[in-house]
Amino acid sequence: MSFRVGFGFDAHKMVKNRKLILGGVNIDYEYGLLGHSDADCLIHAICDALLGALGIGDIGEMFPDSEPEYKDVKSLFFLKRIKDILKEAGFRVLNIDATVVMQKPKISPYKEAMRANIANALEISRKIVNIKATTTEGMGFEGRSEGVSAYAVATLIEDV
Repeated sequence: MSFRVGFGFDAHKMVKNRKLILGGVNIDYEYGLLGHSDADCLIHAICDALLGALGIGDIGEMFPDSEPEYKDVKSLFFLKRIKDILKEAGFRVLNIDATVVMQKPKISPYKEAMRANIANALEISRKIVNIKATTTEGMGFEGRSEGVSAYAVATLIEDV
């Protein structure tokens, strides 16, 4: 059996007049994330972790922001496409562990819905998707509420 591990990171700037979407969940907040797609940095980090585990680049290469078809697209679309790529490559997800870094708002009330969205998109059990959140105690761009970042690790196993 072959195991693969991938790491993903993403960050987006907070702006007015955009929705705040994390893990495919609309979060009621006065600011949203700036980006070509829906700017869901949690999903983007997970996508990069999965693509990294396969050794086939990153989300920007696979779904470039220069392509009009990806303008304002829901990032769960990217995750669903990557699910198909995983299957074609003969791998399945063993575990996803992700951390969202932001000062506010608190995402605890949304974590289960995020886990469900990610699990559904990848057609895996919620039990193997973990979402955490942390603040930076007011330090850095996340601490000043200028943006949000996310980190993710994915473990894949060869599907034999």
